[in-house]
Amino acid sequence: MLSESGSPALPDTIPVTLTVNGQERRLQVAPWTTLLDLLREELDLTGTKKGCDHGQCGACTVIVDGKRINSCLALAVQKDGAHVTTIEGLSSGSLHPVQAAFLEHDAFQCGYCTPGQIMSAVALIEEGRARSRDEIREHMSGNICRCGAYANIVDAVEDVLKSKSSSFREAAE
Repeated sequence: MLSESGSPALPDTIPVTLTVNGQERRLQVAPWTTLLDLLREELDLTGTKKGCDHGQCGACTVIVDGKRINSCLALAVQKDGAHVTTIEGLSSGSLHPVQAAFLEHDAFQCGYCTPGQIMSAVALIEEGRARSRDEIREHMSGNICRCGAYANIVDAVEDVLKSKSSSFREAAE
């Protein structure tokens, strides 16, 4: 089928299968639907926030196939078959160590940017790329807020990194 301009017309919806927080979801989505809008509006997972909607603030950070992304910049159809973790899927029953560290270090902000900060910190720790406060700051620089909790966030991430590395040392001994 061709559009009025003679180019192929886009279908109204496209089938997409995602595993979201461990649960397989089969959906029909408009081709232009962002992953963020799918999560918030179709799946009612409103913990992921819509901030700038331009990939600049990080409030919409989720983990897709083990990597953090700005969900406002990804089309849902591009992620067909992916495993997506949102803030709602981070823990099961008890707080994730990063959530607990944020609580302990008073690293929560107004609440708008916090889920994205936590998801980014979880992926950063799993990536194993940050070993110092400067590296934590550098790798968390894509998450911006106006609340001024950055020092506490770095403290929380550093705390989890230290406990994780001591767990690895104990396991190796």
